[in-house]
Amino acid sequence: MQEECLLKLRGIDKYFPGVRALHNVDFTLRKGEIHALMGENGAGKSTLIKILTGVYQMDDGSITIDGEAVSIHSPQDAQNKGISTVYQEITLCPNLTVAENMFIGREGGLLVNQKEYKRKADEQLQSLGIPARGGQQLGSCSLAVQQMVAIARAVDMKCKVLILDEPTSSLDDKEVNMLFSLMRDLKAKGVGIIFVTHFLEQVYEVSDRITVLRNGELVGEYLTKDLPQVQLVARMMGKELDELGDFGETDSAAGSDSPVFYEASGLVSEETNPFDFTIRKGEVNGFTGLLGSGRSESVRAIFGADKVTGGTVKVNGEEVKISRPVDAMKKGIAYLAEDRKRDGIIADLSVRENIILALQVMNGFFKPISRSESEAFADEYIKALNIKTASSETPIGSLSGGNQQKVILARWLLTHPDYLILDEPTRGIDVGTKLEIQKLVLQLARDGVSVTFISSEVEEMLRTCSRLIVMRDRHIVGELKGEDLNQAQVMKTIAGGEA
Repeated sequence: MQEECLLKLRGIDKYFPGVRALHNVDFTLRKGEIHALMGENGAGKSTLIKILTGVYQMDDGSITIDGEAVSIHSPQDAQNKGISTVYQEITLCPNLTVAENMFIGREGGLLVNQKEYKRKADEQLQSLGIPARGGQQLGSCSLAVQQMVAIARAVDMKCKVLILDEPTSSLDDKEVNMLFSLMRDLKAKGVGIIFVTHFLEQVYEVSDRITVLRNGELVGEYLTKDLPQVQLVARMMGKELDELGDFGETDSAAGSDSPVFYEASGLVSEETNPFDFTIRKGEVNGFTGLLGSGRSESVRAIFGADKVTGGTVKVNGEEVKISRPVDAMKKGIAYLAEDRKRDGIIADLSVRENIILALQVMNGFFKPISRSESEAFADEYIKALNIKTASSETPIGSLSGGNQQKVILARWLLTHPDYLILDEPTRGIDVGTKLEIQKLVLQLARDGVSVTFISSEVEEMLRTCSRLIVMRDRHIVGELKGEDLNQAQVMKTIAGGEA
C-alpha cells in the first residue's frame, strides 16, 4: 500500500448552539488506503464528513489535499477538489438509465451525447467490474449495483477521496462482497476511501486503518491489524477492560420457573436476520450491541412495526400472528420507540391527548374515550410519574425531553401491558429522570410485567436487566446472565469473544 498522504484534517472544531460537536479532531487519509471512521452515535463522524464535503463550515482547523491547504465552502466545491460521497440512501434516479445517472449534468448534455455517454459508461463499468450496462434502467439493478453505479459516477469525476457512508446497511452478504471487491480495485488505483460503518466484521475485512471518535474528540488512529476488535469496542465505548466493574444482578430477575410470556422462533422482518427470542413473566431483559447491530430492528419486528416475513410467535403458549402494531397491542405488548420526536409524541396535541392515544386505538375510534375519563387518566399518570407540566392541556411539544418521555410511558402504562418494550427510554434526558425510569422498570417487573430494555449505555442495562441478548451485524452472538453479566463480558461478546 502506498503511504503518500492524500488528505489531512488538523485541529477541526465545530460548534452548534449549546453543543460542541467536534473539538481538535485530526484525521489523515493516505493514497490507496481504506480508512474506517468509527464511533458510536453522537461521536462526531457525520459532522466531520459534512465539514469535509462542504455541508458545514468548520469553526477552526485546517484541511490539506495533496499537501495544499484548501477551503471547502459547498458540496460542489468539495467535488471540484476531488472529494465524492456515496450515502447509505442512494441519491440517483431509478427511472433513468445507468449512463444517464453517471453523466447527467455534464457539459454537452445527454441529449446531444447520449450514444457517446452510453459507450463511456460501458467502458467504465467494465473496467471497474460492475455487472451493469449503460443502457440499462437503474431501477432494474440490485441495491448493490446501484451503489456501485454511484461509485462509478464519483470515480469518473476524477475523485481522489471517496467517502462511503454506511454503504452496506441494505446489502446481503453476496452484494457486500461485490462492493468490497470494487473498493479494493479503487484502492489499487490510488483512491483514498473513508469507510463509515457500524459493522465490525466488515471493518476488519476491508480496512487498512481505523480512526475512532468519541464525544466529538479524537480517541486515536490505529492500523487495523494492530487493534483487536475488543479494544476497538473499548475505545468506542470509552472504557478499558481493567476499568470495568460488575454491577451485579438486578433484583428484577424472574425465576426460571416463571411462565414464558412471549416466544419467537425464526422471527425475521425486512430489516432483520432470523432470530429466536423469549421473555418470561416479570423478567427484564435487553438487547445490547453497538449502534447498527440490529437491536432496534429486532424489537420492531417483535411489535410488528416493521413488516414480518417469517417465523412463529407464541404469546402465553398460544401461537399468534403479529403483523401490525395493533395486533401486538391487543396481545398486551407495548412499545416505546427509539425516536420519541418521530415515532412518539404528537407535538401539537396536549399532554392529555398524547396519554390516551394508545388506549383509544385499542378501543377503536367508534368508542371514543370521554373527556372526563381522559382527564382522569391524564391526572392520574401526571401525578404517578411526576410529569412536570402546567396542566394536562399543555401541548406536549412545550415540555422538556424527559417529561415528554414520561408522557409516552404513561400512554403505554395506561393500556396495562403484560409486556413493555423500551427502546432508548432515557436518551437525552437528565440523570434524575433516568433513575426514575429505571426504578419504574424494576417496579413493573416486580408487579409481573415483562420488560425488554434497550440503551446505548451498557452500565444502565446492567443495573436494570437480568439477561442481555448481545447483537453484532444483525445477528444474536451471545446471551449473558448471572456471573457473566458484566461490562467486560458484554464488550468481549460484541467483539467476537476475543480476550
